[in-house]
Amino acid sequence: MAKPIPRIGSRRSGRIGLRKNGRRIPKGVIHVQASFNNTIVTVTDVRGRVVSWASAGTSGFKGTRRRTPYAAQAAALNAIRTAVDQGMQRAEVMIKGPGLGRDAALRAIRRSGILLSFVRDVTPMPHNGCRPPKKRRV
Repeated sequence: MAKPIPRIGSRRSGRIGLRKNGRRIPKGVIHVQASFNNTIVTVTDVRGRVVSWASAGTSGFKGTRRRTPYAAQAAALNAIRTAVDQGMQRAEVMIKGPGLGRDAALRAIRRSGILLSFVRDVTPMPHNGCRPPKKRRV
């Protein structure tokens, strides 16, 4: 009779997300997506694996207060706090979108004490992409 295959990483062996605090990341990338209704800040390592994230909604703002610059600032601080706890000192910033929280989030990142190697605007721009819908006739 064949011997049973050992189960690797079964659910019973402690908490699943226990690995998170073990990884030290000296350098990372901070992605800020600022839409008109919300601002999402994601902190990744240089390979693109997410370390932490926060949005204006998860920071306790609901409804129209989510779109404010102050909500974006709070989201940026919440996302960066866990990254700094894991040892992040240097970061690149990628900002995407036309929202109100762009500058406020960048200001909060600057004040957090992380050294920024560069700030890049990665807002997608169409080279005259899709055809617009036909004009409304009322």
